Amino acid sequence: MSEEPTNTPAGKGAAAESSTWSSKPEIDRKRPPSAPALGLRGTLLFLWRQLTSMQTALILLMLLAIAAVPGSLYPQRSVNPALTEQFLAENGRWGEILDTLGFFNVFSSTWFSAIYLLLFISLIGCIVPRLGVHLKQLRAKPPRTPSRLTRFTGHTRVELTSAAAADAETQAVGADALIERARRSLRRSRYRTEIREEKGGRSVSAERGLLRESGNLAFHIALVGVLVCIAGGQLTSYRGQITVIEEDGFANSLTQYDSFESGAWFDETEMPDFRFTLEDFRATYVQPGDGGTVGEPRSFEADVRVTTPGQEQLSQTVQVNKPLHVKGASMYLLGNGYAPEVTVTDPTGSVVAEGPVITVPMGDTGYTSQLVIKAPDAQPEQTAVVGFFLPTGTIDEQGPHSLYPDALDPQLALTVHQGDLGLDSGIPQNAYEVDLTTLTPIVGEDGAPVLIRLYPGQEFDLPDGTTVSFDGLRRYAAFDIAHNPFEPWILLSALVGVGGLILSLFVPRRRVWVRVRETADGTVLEVAGLARSDDPSLEDDVHALASSLSQAQDGTSDGPHDPTKTGPDGPTKTGPDGPRNTPSKEVHSDQ
Repeated sequence: MSEEPTNTPAGKGAAAESSTWSSKPEIDRKRPPSAPALGLRGTLLFLWRQLTSMQTALILLMLLAIAAVPGSLYPQRSVNPALTEQFLAENGRWGEILDTLGFFNVFSSTWFSAIYLLLFISLIGCIVPRLGVHLKQLRAKPPRTPSRLTRFTGHTRVELTSAAAADAETQAVGADALIERARRSLRRSRYRTEIREEKGGRSVSAERGLLRESGNLAFHIALVGVLVCIAGGQLTSYRGQITVIEEDGFANSLTQYDSFESGAWFDETEMPDFRFTLEDFRATYVQPGDGGTVGEPRSFEADVRVTTPGQEQLSQTVQVNKPLHVKGASMYLLGNGYAPEVTVTDPTGSVVAEGPVITVPMGDTGYTSQLVIKAPDAQPEQTAVVGFFLPTGTIDEQGPHSLYPDALDPQLALTVHQGDLGLDSGIPQNAYEVDLTTLTPIVGEDGAPVLIRLYPGQEFDLPDGTTVSFDGLRRYAAFDIAHNPFEPWILLSALVGVGGLILSLFVPRRRVWVRVRETADGTVLEVAGLARSDDPSLEDDVHALASSLSQAQDGTSDGPHDPTKTGPDGPTKTGPDGPRNTPSKEVHSDQ
């Protein structure tokens, strides 16, 4: 006998379900799932979030440090143009490639500026949202006490049993006193506290360590400050190089500089007004028998007398890494050399060159230096005197060279050339170089160029009537004069950054909760904590707090607690009939 389907709710549900499944379209499992299109706005938002993430900021900071390495390995035009040109001349094609890539102007190159700007934007994007959140946290109260403290670090549950005769009012007063005692104890430990009313009891919510995030933000803000100050310094600073011979002076004006560079916002009218005279220059070197490399420099000292309008003259010794500071400028000792006093007279008897001549050291340990004298007014032809100054000279199969950097046996080894020096072409020339290919050397009777070797006080007469004399010897010093108005702010930002980093590394951020509930059997105390980072001492501190509160509750009500005053079975409690020993049940749960 067949059964007819019944029109029941269950039957209708089954039929509906069958109909639903049968009408569901089949899924094409061969087609891979496709992600929804971001669109232009979504793409830009994604790129912005990637750029302003902390991971990107750290990567950019590392790239900036790597990009600054060439600035330490290769000479920079803004610091030492002469050394940069020497490097280019010695390295040929390789030097040209590095110059094209900007390795001699690292800190003003396009690629360094791009990393710099991206890091600046990334840091700003990281700081602004975090700063707003942190300010809200500083104004907010500590978070409420969780309902289940068993999940947190160092959870401790203590049952403070009371005498059966204790009434509810006495028990409530004891719980309130315990909560107040917990609050005071946490406040003494520099916690922010908040007492909250709960069903069946009260609790204290405490938090400290917000200084950790403050230090973190201070570090990042200081890093932005350093970047801003460096950029401001590049725009407003100036730097120039000068060369001053002993007994000569310098006045701080643009025309007195050998080379000068300044930022786009630099105002030359704000250059400080000062002048100085180089009174003496001293250099000491390692001598034979002293140990170490013979001829290695030991010290360089330049005695200067500085005059500033409205102030008394100042005498100071400038040394390497011990600059001279005047208002608006700092003067650093950059280099030194010899300036022999040479007089050149042409065949007509006219003095065409006279005075100290700055020589350029060639880089050897003996201070062999190149000398160039140009006499465009000589007659009948323009004259150039080229050669070497040798502080402790010798001439052998290696040619003229110096054996020791100090002037123990000073000599000049020279040749004289005549012809067009090219000074009338209007093209700037290096004062320390001359193109000998367009000049003719003065030769002797054998047809060979005349080689001149002079000692101080000697004079040499050439066959055409030209005379060259070595009249004396002085030294010169090269100085770097610079000013960056943002330097103090860079230092301040760096110090703030270091302080913020210390706080972010060593200040733990933690939360502690204390809950007190009254039950029929007495008072139940619960204590637990939570650390936002690795904090190995938190568990011990929670246990210590719980122990302190339980002992204080079992002892005197408000007076100072003495842990030595305990009975044989535990802390002494005070009941209505006098002191009695009532042990507390303490349970630790570190789940």
